[in-house]
Amino acid sequence: MSPTRTAQLMDGTGPARRLLEETARRAEEFTRRTGTEPCLATVLVGEDPASVTYVRMKRARCAKVGIRSRHLGLPATTTTAELVDALTALSRDPQVHGILLQHPAGPHIDERAAFEAIAPEKDVDGVTMRSFAAMGFALPGFVSCTPGGIVRLLDEYHVELAGKHAVVIGRSAILGRPTGMLLLARDATVTYCHSRTADLSAHVREADVVVAAVGVPRLVRGEDVKPGAVVIDAGYHAGNVGDVDFDAARTRARLITPVPGGVGPMTIAVLLAQTVDAARQQLDA
Repeated sequence: MSPTRTAQLMDGTGPARRLLEETARRAEEFTRRTGTEPCLATVLVGEDPASVTYVRMKRARCAKVGIRSRHLGLPATTTTAELVDALTALSRDPQVHGILLQHPAGPHIDERAAFEAIAPEKDVDGVTMRSFAAMGFALPGFVSCTPGGIVRLLDEYHVELAGKHAVVIGRSAILGRPTGMLLLARDATVTYCHSRTADLSAHVREADVVVAAVGVPRLVRGEDVKPGAVVIDAGYHAGNVGDVDFDAARTRARLITPVPGGVGPMTIAVLLAQTVDAARQQLDA
């Protein structure tokens, strides 16, 4: 009988810390040369407790790396038109270099209209159609932060993507779809799966790399993971549970992200790194 496999954990805290340290150095150098701190504007509609916590965390990280943050809190009754006006004003403000609209913004908000009100040069969260097109065509631009963090994490652990079969479970405009585009740009063969995919298990069993980004707790069964596969869990649910049945998957995978501590830290680090990039581009420094 072969020994039980135990996958290596793909810890995102170390790579995220190093990226934040690099970002802090670049922010300090930028501020010293230009006399202007990079500035990230955060926009929150309503007072959803989880969203409030996420925004507070992002603003705290800004302070640690030398990025100035400006927060705009809007009431839950804010209309799409009012949100678009607020984002347009921030886009026109030369003191603001990056804009983050915390999502979801509420069921009554047309998020696509809101996202498109963000100037592309300030879209440091990678949510506009222009950013998606840049990812799709492998052109310079801002990547969606979680997908960008996933690719950085794969690089950190020296995962070869060229020629590998990657299965992305989820097709959201800011997570699943851009993740597939970034993997395709690395010459992976990409299969998208979603809520209407027939026989999801069959697709997972064929995957060299699995990215679970569908928002359903433990949807990916451990017994379906191909022995030696790389498993990226981008889900997060109450009780520190992801989209993958972690305990079972770890006995078959070669590498697997923990929840929390895997993808999450990389997301914020990419956001802040891209904010400094945006400031440098806008001031041509």
